[in-house]
Amino acid sequence: HSPSLSLSPYLCPADSALFGEHPSGMALMNGDGSYEHLKEETRQNGHEEVDPGDDANDQEVIVIQDTGFTVKIYAPGIEPFSLQVSPQEMVQEIHQVLMDREDTCHRTCFSLQQDGNVLDNFAELKTIEGLQEGSVLKVVEEPYTVREARIHVRHIRDLLKSLDPSDAFNGVDCNSLSFLSVFTEGDLGDSGKRKKKGTEMEQIDCTPPEHILPGGKERPLCALQPQNRDWKPLQCLKVLTMSGWNPPPGNRKMHGDLMYLYIITVEDRHVSITASTRGFYLNQVQRHPFERIATPFQVYSWTAPQAEHAMDCVRAEDAYTSRLGYEEHIPGQTRDWNEELQTTRELPRKNLPERLLRERAIFKVHSDFTAAATRGAMAVIDGNVMAINPSEETKMQMFIWNNIFFSLGFDVRDHYKDFGGDVAAYVAPTNDLNGVRTYNAVDVEGLYTLGTVVVDYRGYRVTAQSIIPGILEREQEQSVIYGSIDFGKTIVSHPKYLELLEKTSRPLKIQKHKVLNDKNEEVELCSSVECKGIIGNDGRHYILDLLRTFPPDLNFLPVEGEEMPEECKKMGFPKQHRHKLCCLRQELVDAFVEHRYLLFMKLAALQLMQQKASKQENLGVLENGASAENGTVGSEKSESDDGKIEENVAGLDQVKELAETIASDDGTVDPKSREVIQNACKAVGSISDTSFDIRFNPDIFSPGVRFPESSKEEMQDQKQLLKDAAAFLLSCQIPGLVKDCLDHTMLPMDGATLAEAMHQRGINMRYLGKVVDFIAKTPTRPQLDHIYKIGISELITRSAKHIFKTYLQGVELSGLSAAISHFLNCFLSSFLNPVAHLPADELVSKKKNKKRKNRNLGNADNTAWASMTPQELWKNICSEAKNYFDFHLECENIDQAAEVCNLQKITLLREISLKTGIQILLKEYNFDNRHKPTFTEEDILNIFPVVKHVNPKASDAFHFFQSGQAKVQQGFLKEGCELINEALNLFNNVYGAMHVEICACLRLLARLNYIMGDYSEALSNQQKAVLMSERVLGIEHPNTIQEYMHLALYCFANSQLSTALNLLYRARYLMLLVFGEDHPEMALLDNNIGLVLHGVMEYDLSLRFLENALAINSKYHGSKSLKVALSHHLVARVYESKAEFRSALQHEKEGYTIYKNQLGEHHEKTKESSEYLKYLTQQAVALQRTMNEIYKNGSNANIMPLKFTAPSMASVLEQLNIINGILFIPLSQKDLENLKAEVQRRQQLQEAVKNSEQLEAEDAVSEEREAEPSIPSAEVPPAQKHSS
Repeated sequence: HSPSLSLSPYLCPADSALFGEHPSGMALMNGDGSYEHLKEETRQNGHEEVDPGDDANDQEVIVIQDTGFTVKIYAPGIEPFSLQVSPQEMVQEIHQVLMDREDTCHRTCFSLQQDGNVLDNFAELKTIEGLQEGSVLKVVEEPYTVREARIHVRHIRDLLKSLDPSDAFNGVDCNSLSFLSVFTEGDLGDSGKRKKKGTEMEQIDCTPPEHILPGGKERPLCALQPQNRDWKPLQCLKVLTMSGWNPPPGNRKMHGDLMYLYIITVEDRHVSITASTRGFYLNQVQRHPFERIATPFQVYSWTAPQAEHAMDCVRAEDAYTSRLGYEEHIPGQTRDWNEELQTTRELPRKNLPERLLRERAIFKVHSDFTAAATRGAMAVIDGNVMAINPSEETKMQMFIWNNIFFSLGFDVRDHYKDFGGDVAAYVAPTNDLNGVRTYNAVDVEGLYTLGTVVVDYRGYRVTAQSIIPGILEREQEQSVIYGSIDFGKTIVSHPKYLELLEKTSRPLKIQKHKVLNDKNEEVELCSSVECKGIIGNDGRHYILDLLRTFPPDLNFLPVEGEEMPEECKKMGFPKQHRHKLCCLRQELVDAFVEHRYLLFMKLAALQLMQQKASKQENLGVLENGASAENGTVGSEKSESDDGKIEENVAGLDQVKELAETIASDDGTVDPKSREVIQNACKAVGSISDTSFDIRFNPDIFSPGVRFPESSKEEMQDQKQLLKDAAAFLLSCQIPGLVKDCLDHTMLPMDGATLAEAMHQRGINMRYLGKVVDFIAKTPTRPQLDHIYKIGISELITRSAKHIFKTYLQGVELSGLSAAISHFLNCFLSSFLNPVAHLPADELVSKKKNKKRKNRNLGNADNTAWASMTPQELWKNICSEAKNYFDFHLECENIDQAAEVCNLQKITLLREISLKTGIQILLKEYNFDNRHKPTFTEEDILNIFPVVKHVNPKASDAFHFFQSGQAKVQQGFLKEGCELINEALNLFNNVYGAMHVEICACLRLLARLNYIMGDYSEALSNQQKAVLMSERVLGIEHPNTIQEYMHLALYCFANSQLSTALNLLYRARYLMLLVFGEDHPEMALLDNNIGLVLHGVMEYDLSLRFLENALAINSKYHGSKSLKVALSHHLVARVYESKAEFRSALQHEKEGYTIYKNQLGEHHEKTKESSEYLKYLTQQAVALQRTMNEIYKNGSNANIMPLKFTAPSMASVLEQLNIINGILFIPLSQKDLENLKAEVQRRQQLQEAVKNSEQLEAEDAVSEEREAEPSIPSAEVPPAQKHSS
């Protein structure tokens, strides 16, 4: 079922679409860098995506305006209501919405009619004559059939269960958890109608739970999932099952009986129900639709409460009739995945509606395929699928289930012998998946890849692939018509494949090259040798085995007789790795090419200037150009004064023009200038000498691949390029990452967000040890404490994960919970000698007969795991960290690790559980008890798969999103808002209701609503963003924590103070669990909490949080930073409210000193601070006078009333806006004009520099890049850029 429509009632379309603004590369509103990841994905070859040309615009605009209209629905027994629909939707989706709506959810068997005509369920709305804005659709009940009755019973069960979270805990049917409503006490959308809470101060209880107070050491786990009152499933039925009287006998069938149900209600009434062609009803309570809608990909929870396993006959029946998804609605039982995946790619894409339809179809099939592949992979490992080659030993077995082909990540038939055997076979599938992802993104017509999903489950890696038609009937040798099946001994090529691959070679930066086969003949390829081309029986050109789409990483591939650059040798490279399949990431290739491109432009500009200068004998110009003279041209230099930039821009423009002229080759260029470009090309390693074009040959240094003599020189250049790229990663990207962390433009909070930050810079995880080392040696090491800590815990948990993988392979199904709890005890418990409980003998087969051994994938001895000890495990963790990450861990046990590196055991438990798919019981664990182990086998509830898959993108929506950002940047908030709204509509159209990118869109929209003063709209959009983040990323994902903070601000602005505090307390709790207290983001959170508490006159509590924020800010931003000055001021204000003027003065003076030193005497901040100091001094003097008066005259003193006021809500809100980086600037019309002019001038400058990166539009072939399952978080929230 497609949820894509279910939101339409909650979304409003934009009035009109503005298109054609060039998506600018700036971050949003004071740097809400969370969108950086989205921007990064569109960069290909350092040339920004070019707008669909102007001529396309008019047509685009018209199309977009008709993306949505409203129809009126008349259903029996309720008021008519309006529904927002889009022309591309099918009638069936309106059905789905009606079944999801509260007031119509009890109907499943009905037709929709317009003017008495029944609408075809599978028709698109735009094909229906006369259906337009305001049309009336009637819901007409239809007679049931057996199939409809079954669907109805299933729907009733789903409704009964929609309040019951067990599917979310069990990770099925794309259900996931959300707890927002516990803290907002229901839906915030009703805030207008709600009695304004919190205007009368007395009602609010502001005391935070003990465990979240600053300095607390308790990290309870149960609070992660607060008990939700609504969650007791609506118990109205004990049993709902098929009756034993089925099927109806002939005489009853003639009366319309379809089947009989048997029901026992909670009151113990036994009821038999006849399902006839005429019908049956039931109703339920209100929840936000976002809490129910399925997510596109399954999200798993690593904790779950103890659940009673209740009898559920419908579920039981489902499990055994092996219904795969909702396939019973589709004739022909199983789906032909390959056909579906390829047909959706072939859909037309000439205009917006076609592209939306196509992208939506691609996305839907991908998420269905991922779900099916995951279920199949688990079935394979659990032993529930027959192998297609059952006689071979287990590791070699292959499986087919539901039209998907499954293979295990072992080195079968010594295929990877020269590359690292089983280790290589384990990484090959993920490399291959990255290749598939990349070729899919380039999206060349006529070139097909396989649906690919990689599943890690119970220690095994399973690759699931769609099946090329005909591939199973023939031998591989005869099918492969391009590439090599034996790593380059026999190699074939094919003109059609060369033509198709040539189209991808530019965006993927792959160089066409010749190799020698075993007969010494030259063969031309445009990919690595093991990339194979097979034409399926369907006539499509497939490519597979894309594991070496990207160039090799020479830092981890020592080659005899090859000298590495100095930067690499300094850091101990090249280093022997476990396998020889290490590739550079696509992000790195792109960053390297972009870096080279700037170098190319600067070199050429410099030479042109020198020519000009020698012509004019005017050496003045040279001085300006010479900023680029010293060898490391590419090193990021900020040219400080505009003059120099302007001068440079002129030079770069000239180069650009020249490069274009040469490329068009019309003979008008004088030889001197031609030479300039030629020299620059040579200097940066371009493969062409008339234009900038860097490509890599993926076969270089590949064992067994030989090149013809004729290309010797080219090979040398290619080798040099690879060495330069490896050096670039070490000398630019790692320091760049650390600098980003130091500036707080990257703010990782846990392992996943750190990994994402590294990946964005193109740094592979195998460099983690080097990154942590680099941080340890940085002079500003204390300011990187948080990153260091995440790095260490990531090294420990990743090493533990590697060990856990092999550990699990030897465990039988019956021993799983015992084995996992034993592992966790050895890993995290202070108890020194945990004993593993082996499953009872009768469960473990003693007969080691051949057949038996075959079923168990691991070794014959399946009890070896029980002998592991904590000492041994930690020794292995340390040696794994050394061997894999080249990092020296100093810890013999968990307590030493926790103490030395200041790690929290609960955080390590979360990290290892997320990485391995373990689900544990929600309860308080005592890790430090030396007398008994922390975990028992009852604490391990489940083990889930960890799934990697392709994430198809919504390209048009994404461009709207970018254009909207650009508009906002230029200060056109309203237009920006309209574009973002339009993007939201398109995202919903492609992804359905739930997706991380929609979450990012909603957050930005909420922020814009807030800035433009529409607080309630901001609240409603941000509420959706929080719900979506919880559902799609997880309830304690760093992104969710940030969404909670934004929501709290908007609640405060809507005078919902107690809700705002509850949300902030929740965010603080989550952050303590995920990381701990000592994190720069915690300072922002504590400032928020402190300000709200100050507003409700809880002064002492407020001080605890504000003073903690002050301490953290001083540590991470340096005691002289403006952030710290602001912190001092906030603390001073609370002391003023408490009439403790001496403390207030002390803090404000500190702040004043910082302002004076940083900004100078005359800056308005310094002046404000100085005014406040005067005011405090007066107040202090007045107080002193009064006190003296009292001392002197006793009780009949004449006392002047002193002013002690609680701060006004407005002033608190103003401070909240400042710390959260939201600025409202009251401007006159004239100021506005000036500002716009200034912005435009800056933009032109930026454009000029940008244009230097846009040499040729064809580089924008690829729509975008699919980063890892993208998580819009590890970045800076707006407040990180100090906003004074």
